[in-house]
Amino acid sequence: MNKVLEISKLDFSYHTLSGETKAVENLSFDVYENEFLGIIGPSGSGKSTILSLIFGLLTPTAGQIRVHTATTNANETALGYMLQKDHLFEWRSVYKNITLGLEIRHQMSEAKKVLIDKMLTDYGLDAFKNAKPSQLSGGMRQRAALIRTLALEPKLLLLDEPFSALDSQTRLSVSEDIYGILRRENKSAVLVTHDISEAISFCDRVIVLTKRPGTIKKLVPIHLTLKEKTPLKARNAPEFRNYFNELWGELHEEK
Repeated sequence: MNKVLEISKLDFSYHTLSGETKAVENLSFDVYENEFLGIIGPSGSGKSTILSLIFGLLTPTAGQIRVHTATTNANETALGYMLQKDHLFEWRSVYKNITLGLEIRHQMSEAKKVLIDKMLTDYGLDAFKNAKPSQLSGGMRQRAALIRTLALEPKLLLLDEPFSALDSQTRLSVSEDIYGILRRENKSAVLVTHDISEAISFCDRVIVLTKRPGTIKKLVPIHLTLKEKTPLKARNAPEFRNYFNELWGELHEEK
């Protein structure tokens, strides 16, 4: 299986008036085609910092990040980033929010319009494309934000707690939606979450980080005996509880 991301011996430190704080240390892992990789860890362990480093918002202190998503299509981009909040602008329609990234990149084309129209129809937002974001439910807003990201045709998506702003019932439903969409679109993803159940049900492998400075304490492959895995079905798999207990133990084990 081909790698889409390689991270090798990654370090990152913040510099403040009080001195240097090491956020992540000696971090190495890979992400493969069509794989969903989860990252969990204590608060302050550098989970979101890792995504910022991958996306290029921060520069590593040491180590290497290689993104292997070369494409001959000039309209495709390597990485997409989905944050905790949907960041939909209220003064723009749903459709205009979705096209914003393409407008900024000067990549709007007839082919992109066809792609967006298809995703709006496929994912239940066609009737709301001229609505304002305030007219959408929380789940619909997250779908709109995802379509905006997918319109850029990224190969690898970075998901930073994308469901954390939703109530528990909506969170499960939207997780199911997003999982299905990404699988159908043949995307790879890195999911940062504080929710152990979410990591197990959404991901193929889960990284457990240590306390700051964050480094990999354990990498756990997730194998569930399901004919077709979805986040909702995964929670009823016979192995689910054992994985939960294992990851819980790793997170709360005394140093």
